[in-house]
Amino acid sequence: MAGTQRVAVLGLGGMGEPMAVNILRAGLPTAVWNRRPERARRLGEQGARVADSPADAVDGADVVITMVTDADAVLSIADEQGMLAAVPDGAIWAQMSTIGVDGTERVARLVAERRPGVVLLDAPVAGSRGPAEQGKLLVLASGPPEVRERIAPVFDAVGQRTVWAGPVGAGSRLKLANNLLLAFLAEGIAEALALGRALGLDRATVIGALQGGPLVSPWAAEKLERIGRDDYSPQYPLNLALKDVDLALREVEADRFAVAASLAERWRRAVGQGLGGDDVTVVTRALDG
Repeated sequence: MAGTQRVAVLGLGGMGEPMAVNILRAGLPTAVWNRRPERARRLGEQGARVADSPADAVDGADVVITMVTDADAVLSIADEQGMLAAVPDGAIWAQMSTIGVDGTERVARLVAERRPGVVLLDAPVAGSRGPAEQGKLLVLASGPPEVRERIAPVFDAVGQRTVWAGPVGAGSRLKLANNLLLAFLAEGIAEALALGRALGLDRATVIGALQGGPLVSPWAAEKLERIGRDDYSPQYPLNLALKDVDLALREVEADRFAVAASLAERWRRAVGQGLGGDDVTVVTRALDG
């Protein structure tokens, strides 16, 4: 029964917080922990149990979700802060942060060595804060097929669709491919608008022509609308988008993916200019500058 699943959500940033909200709305008993406790307290006002530590959060949990910045943060929570030692045997650890291939392998080794009775799922999500708030993320899951039914109420609460990609590690690989396409879409929007400006066109005219056209997805349409308002508040911050491109490039021969490598270097310069905390669409401003 969905109501019997006790969930712990560790990490309440731009994605983790709305995910936890939707898990609560689905009626699943939820414990939350965050490095900055004020975010956890907000969830406490909505019915979550606010934990003092990662180990406290997972006490009695059936499902544990980690949603933090990178592999080092995941491993710190799991090992140094005692989460993995405190997880009950038979519980599912759904590692949903984007940590790349090597990071996922490090997590899998830790579980195999320390807690083989814990079921690890590698399940990053596709989508930014808006879809997270709406419960419309795409879950890119991988791991043992026998736990799919058990985890379904949780994944259904945060996402509109779950794609099962194979054994642990396949989800993270699929996420890197997804985010590389997203990077090209963001850069393509920025360069199209910059080209229009260089050709003497008003930006609003270019945006109006692109919106509703056959090449513009709902994601791109929403980004164009926000660019038109000069709204670069972070949904998918540029520094995280760059991190994801770098994670992909670490796994392949750079010469084969020269366009992605060039994009990463240009984005690195934009981050160096202080734009890393803004939405990935801020590359439009960087090109205009």
